[in-house]
Amino acid sequence: MTAAPLHLAGERLMLDPGGCLHWPAQRMLVVSDLHFEKSTSAALRGALLPPFDTRETLAQLAGHIRKYAPRSVLCLGDSFHDSKGAARLQAADHARLQSLAQETRFIWVLGNHDPTPPADLPGDATPEHRQGPLVFRHQAQPGRVHGEISGHFHPKASVAVRGTNITRPCFIADGYRMMLPAIGAYTGGLDVSAPAIATHFPRGGRVFLLGRERLYSFPIGPSRPGAARREPEPMPLLTRG
Repeated sequence: MTAAPLHLAGERLMLDPGGCLHWPAQRMLVVSDLHFEKSTSAALRGALLPPFDTRETLAQLAGHIRKYAPRSVLCLGDSFHDSKGAARLQAADHARLQSLAQETRFIWVLGNHDPTPPADLPGDATPEHRQGPLVFRHQAQPGRVHGEISGHFHPKASVAVRGTNITRPCFIADGYRMMLPAIGAYTGGLDVSAPAIATHFPRGGRVFLLGRERLYSFPIGPSRPGAARREPEPMPLLTRG
């Protein structure tokens, strides 16, 4: 997979087609909305799903850690689908997450699904994390910000390719803030044209659609967010800081 560079608040960040963010200068890996144990949470409400989402998401997370060998892993909230999700981890999944969190420092940003720190897991829990010129929080704050990185909305977008629309999770950025896609195996998505997302990008911005091996990019305008449906460009570079 080929990561694409993006500059935010003067920092060079790498957007990975797997949905994670790497900050090379700080050796930090950032992931959002893992939603561990979503299947068991659904089962408690009578909706039966194959109970393999946590294992699949853990495998993806472990792959990112192997690839980047980060000094720290920052989870941008909703790491567990509910406040008791950590207690429902299967023994093998709990052991693997323990092992990952012992290899590198984990920072658990608290989200609306997991407002309390994960039980019996190494790492630091915090409502938000500030490092250098960047601030990491689960949900974007309204109004003008500079250097904000968030998750929560599970952004996705569509592009027209050879007469058909392709919809995929995406990053979205405008040079002032960025939203990360969800990487949990059972997470859905909200289109970037939805008011909940578009209001945070009043000047428009740029979408980075996740592909199998690379990212595909197209702009969204301030007047009609998400309306652009053009052939995507591979390997974008956004240098506005």
